[in-house]
Amino acid sequence: MRDANPFVEWVVKVAQPCNLACDYCYVYEMADRSWRHKPTVMSPRTADQLARRIAEHARRHALSRVRVTLHGGEPLLAGLPRIEHLLEVLELELHGTAECDISVQSNATLLNPLWMDLFRRHGVSVGVSLDGGREANDRHRRARNGRGSHAAVQRGLELLRRPENKALFAGLLCTVDLDNAPLDVFESLLAYEPPAVNFLLPHATWEHPPPGHDPDRTPYANWLLTVFERWYTAPRQETGVRLFEDLVDLALGGEVRSESTGLADTDFLVVESDGTIELSDSLKVTQEGGAATGLDIFTHDFDTAARHPAVADARRGGLAALADVCRGCEVVRLCGGGLRAHRFRPDTGFANASVYCADLRVLTTRIRDRVVADADALLGSVS
Repeated sequence: MRDANPFVEWVVKVAQPCNLACDYCYVYEMADRSWRHKPTVMSPRTADQLARRIAEHARRHALSRVRVTLHGGEPLLAGLPRIEHLLEVLELELHGTAECDISVQSNATLLNPLWMDLFRRHGVSVGVSLDGGREANDRHRRARNGRGSHAAVQRGLELLRRPENKALFAGLLCTVDLDNAPLDVFESLLAYEPPAVNFLLPHATWEHPPPGHDPDRTPYANWLLTVFERWYTAPRQETGVRLFEDLVDLALGGEVRSESTGLADTDFLVVESDGTIELSDSLKVTQEGGAATGLDIFTHDFDTAARHPAVADARRGGLAALADVCRGCEVVRLCGGGLRAHRFRPDTGFANASVYCADLRVLTTRIRDRVVADADALLGSVS
């Protein structure tokens, strides 16, 4: 087995539950139910061991910078004292070894001045999940009593956008819903002046295709391309859109390390609230235990995890990791075969094209052709 690149990012499940009940949630609404058997929140003991393992990995590989993303469920349900303990022990263990960029991915409904004070003191950036305006967001992102979440998210965003907090605003994460008009969604997100936006395709497999799945009409490509055109032709850049930026970079010959685009290896692991080491959360849509590795931070270091066959297979980029149908595709260097979870079939595992293959082909081809033509025209004008 070839030596693996080190991990540089850890997604940490500090809390298992969530105060929302989004109907597309890959943690609670899909195939995997392992969250039922894990601690509700990460204990200080587990947090201490996690910090030691990250620092150990950073020293072993001479990493100057690492990333930690606090995740859930809803991570703020872990409570301020537990989060503060984790932040402090990460700083203590990594002091003199590596800088640590820490972020939290939240639904923002629980943000308050105490949280923002803690995040300012420790330099924690905040990403917020939001699917658009009130109607668009509340179609799926509701509380368990059926009440929409948009008003509470808006209050959290108003707090995050105050002058003293604005530097911590990392951006917005939006799941594509074909029932929502793409430009309306984009404009509603832009109203919050986010430094970045990312669009996610609904997690799906060949066994459970996404809503409106239609390889002939490619509705997801069309939705995203409508937003791309608005973003790409704007007279000034109003925000970054990671999916589009990654595809533009790849189209112009760059290399992008991403789970959903390009052919590079992924460089992150998930650590659950009990200290178990898992693969990408998206794999929870495939089957029970779809993200499990059987490893944990008390028994195994992260180099051991990197050598584990399940981890090595899941993070491996390159053409060799893809189905035969993908290897000869003209846009495979851009789409990278799509997200690994989206390739899954119960009978053939991951040896398939993505369930979004037709959409990805149209999306990547159109973006590639557009930016390459513009680059050629620009070069021609100065030659």
